[in-house]
Amino acid sequence: MAGFLDRAKEQAQRGLTQGKQKLDEVQTQRAGADLLKKLGSAYYAEQRRGGSPEATRRAMEALEQHIATHGDGVLRG
Repeated sequence: MAGFLDRAKEQAQRGLTQGKQKLDEVQTQRAGADLLKKLGSAYYAEQRRGGSPEATRRAMEALEQHIATHGDGVLRG
């Protein structure tokens, strides 16, 4: 009986670990998508509404940092 409970506990722990990994992945993708959206907004503002090139540069740097840390998965549609 103890062997069964040990296996059940291990399986539950594996499920929790996989769930946390998936959650982390989704949160990373959302953060990247938000950065990409901010870059688009900053660029549009710069081109059409007299926005600051500095804001566009900062948005690009933030996106590049995210990509350097997490990969370019956010760029895939």
